[in-house]
Amino acid sequence: MIKSLLFSDDAEFDGICPEHLQLLSHTYFTPLPIARKAAAFLSFPNARVLDIGSGIGKFCLTAGYYFPEAFFYGVEQRHELYHLGENINRYLDLSNVNFIYGNVTQINFKEFDHFYFYNSFHENIDPVKQIDNSIELSEGLYNYYTQYLYIALSAKPSGTRLVTFHSSEDEIPPDYRLADVSYDTLLKMWIKE
Repeated sequence: MIKSLLFSDDAEFDGICPEHLQLLSHTYFTPLPIARKAAAFLSFPNARVLDIGSGIGKFCLTAGYYFPEAFFYGVEQRHELYHLGENINRYLDLSNVNFIYGNVTQINFKEFDHFYFYNSFHENIDPVKQIDNSIELSEGLYNYYTQYLYIALSAKPSGTRLVTFHSSEDEIPPDYRLADVSYDTLLKMWIKE
């Protein structure tokens, strides 16, 4: 019952975070309705879904709770956010959710079937909305990460699914077809042809 309460609305979920992270939620953490809709598009039995820049793990945890037949992985380079996601998952005891501490460039994309991307690179070109000072940020890194993701997605096979939220779309190769758009065109669902 406590688990279902946690996923009842964003205020409930965000309330388990330290106050300084609650203040960042609106800008950096996926809203629950978005997470649920995105996960529905990405979830298939035994599918391995990667959240690129998972933060506190809100997408993965929501997806894992509602779609137990799929596996959700979040990669996060900030130590504090990674550990908070791990702690919340220990509390929820979701066996289909895992977090990876590291940079997206350390990830083998061949190990995953589908992807969720809430423009985690944007912070590099908008320092006013910086999460903290724990990692280096720059326009050069934004361009590097965007190019890296573009190449990694290009190498995926036909049928690969991708969901973007608040994306500039610079990271999306041209062979990904737009399958659905919602939430004032901020949420987009793609399938590689």
